[in-house]
Amino acid sequence: MIKMRIPCMDLKQICYSGQCFRMNELKPNKYGLIAMGYYLEIEQNGEAFSFSCSEQEFDSIWVNYFDLKTDYERMIHCIKKEDSYLREAAKLGRGIRILRQDLWETIITFIVSQQNNIPRIRKCIQLICERYGQEKQTDEGKQYYDFPTPEALANATEEELKACNLGYRSRYIKKTAWSVMHNEICLSELYTMNHTDAKKELLKLYGVGNKVADCICLFALHHIEAFPIDTHIQQVLNREYPNGFDLEYYREYAGILQQYMFHYEINKKK
Repeated sequence: MIKMRIPCMDLKQICYSGQCFRMNELKPNKYGLIAMGYYLEIEQNGEAFSFSCSEQEFDSIWVNYFDLKTDYERMIHCIKKEDSYLREAAKLGRGIRILRQDLWETIITFIVSQQNNIPRIRKCIQLICERYGQEKQTDEGKQYYDFPTPEALANATEEELKACNLGYRSRYIKKTAWSVMHNEICLSELYTMNHTDAKKELLKLYGVGNKVADCICLFALHHIEAFPIDTHIQQVLNREYPNGFDLEYYREYAGILQQYMFHYEINKKK
């Protein structure tokens, strides 16, 4: 068990931020997460966190995954004083961190996310993991499923994938898995590319458009200058920034600000 204090981190905000789909609320302030081939339980009490893992696992996997070495407070302080909307969005969503997720899993989950809602995405991902992922078990006997390999999804039929509630996305997933399995796109090379080149390469995948490519760049490759634009963000840009949002000024962390905007639009009425 690892215990530590972490500022600017809120598990509930991360869980429902729309960037990961295998993090679930077990009870108030306690969450279970399947990622990077591991199962983790995390509990939060203010800025105090408990991680159910060894020190070695924490240092080698979760420090990087939760982006714990990045100073999010500094980025919030850099928001222009006159931008009252963005400052309010950052204040509400200051517990969100950009997770460094597995690239292959992120590609598939954001293909699934198209024209979809978060509860349905979670269910689709759960089904394909249970049917095509490797079953694993923690030292405490907790069973879970790793994310399916490209080979497992490429060898499934479209009809079998449709049975996982994937609909028309089944074809996208099968063709994308086939492309990766046959090295038409090399995932390891994407890590060496800048945002522009990585996005260009991702757009070669069947069913991956601009928004999904930017999500993959942001949530897996950690190009935090990526700024995915969905309907919520487009509405913000039209309403709050009719003369244009200064992406150049915020270039180094535009993707983090995008998450604050998205969270604010979803939760401000609550």
